[in-house]
Order: sequence, then C-alpha cells, then structure tokens
Amino acid sequence: MIKAQDKMIARRADTKARTDLATWKMMAKLNGASSLPDDALAFLSSYRNFLETMPETEASEATIGLMYKNYYAEMGGTGTPPDIKSVPKDPIVELDNVTAFKRPAPQQPQTVNSGTTARPRLPVALIFILLIVIYVGIRYYLLR
Repeated sequence: MIKAQDKMIARRADTKARTDLATWKMMAKLNGASSLPDDALAFLSSYRNFLETMPETEASEATIGLMYKNYYAEMGGTGTPPDIKSVPKDPIVELDNVTAFKRPAPQQPQTVNSGTTARPRLPVALIFILLIVIYVGIRYYLLR
C-alpha cells in the first residue's frame, strides 16, 4: 500500500525531474553544460545514449524515469516509486495559439436609479469665468 506521504514525494520528484531535464537540455543547447553538476552531466549522457536508440520524446521520458527514481530515493521515499501519470496520452495540439486583441466596449455613464437623470456638469472654464464676472461686479459696484 502506498502512503499519502510517498505520493507527495513521488509528485515532487517527478516534477523536479521534468524541470531539471528541461533546464539541463536548454543549458546543453546554449553550451553551458560545463557548469552543470556531475549528476546532471551523467543524466545528460544517458539521455544522449537513449537518443541513439529511440525518438526524442521516448528518450526524454526514459531519462525522466531514471531521474525520478533517483530523486524519489533522495527525498526519502520508501520502497519502489509509484507510477505517476503526469503526461497525457493524447498530446494537446493547438492550431491557433494567437488570441486576437479586442478593444473593450466603451463604458456607459452610470445613471442614478432614483428616476431622475443626473445634471450635466459645468465645464471648469465656465465656472472660472463666472467667478471672475462676479468678483469684478462686486468690486466695481460696491467699492466705488
């Protein structure tokens, strides 16, 4: 019987194996493999050996399987590692992976729900002119 703790360890080990292999393959493509640790270089060499006898996806899965077993033991998993089904059987193929840009619809002005329509606001320039007229009027007529 597989314990819940071992299942969590198995999932973490599988995820770590997949991300590490993808990282190491990219570093090897960018000529940065010399900076990898010894265990990473060993797994990359086993990946290259698998590539000679099988297609790339199968070679990747075989290498991930080796790494998964190693990581499962390192993380404290007991017994044989459980099978993890993290790869879908049918690959997902996206033919149209571009999303068209659409402008958002213009927002309608919010109306008051009380039944009356809101009065339009006076422009700032009109208010300023009215204040000047009032000031000049008061100054001219009262302070004369």
